[in-house]
Amino acid sequence: EVHLVESGGGSVQAGGSLRLSCAVSGNTAGFNTITWFRQVPEKEREGVAVIFTNNGATQYDASVKGRFTTTRDNVGSTVYLQMNSLKVEDTAKYYCAAGSGINWYYWRHPVEYHNWGRGTQVTVSQ
Repeated sequence: EVHLVESGGGSVQAGGSLRLSCAVSGNTAGFNTITWFRQVPEKEREGVAVIFTNNGATQYDASVKGRFTTTRDNVGSTVYLQMNSLKVEDTAKYYCAAGSGINWYYWRHPVEYHNWGRGTQVTVSQ
């Protein structure tokens, strides 16, 4: 019932910024998180950032902490990932996912999520 659509990806030079959007629609009752993941070919999908939609609390993977910020709009229909000081190693396809009953301690595990967007590509060049 929940649909998620990512947008805002593109190509940027190292040190630049991008803002990704995750548009959320459908029945969001019972979901407590919108989480950003990223994946490159032949590597595991990894959690990047999470926002707990009930209170706005956030967590970040150590690799992006201090550079990325995730926020939500006032009506909760869109979640954003502001990416600053981008590095080449940030290059990946970025996904948003909706989770229910997501724990503070296991938010970054893809297996815990069952509603995903199709992803948006971010490419950072040197």
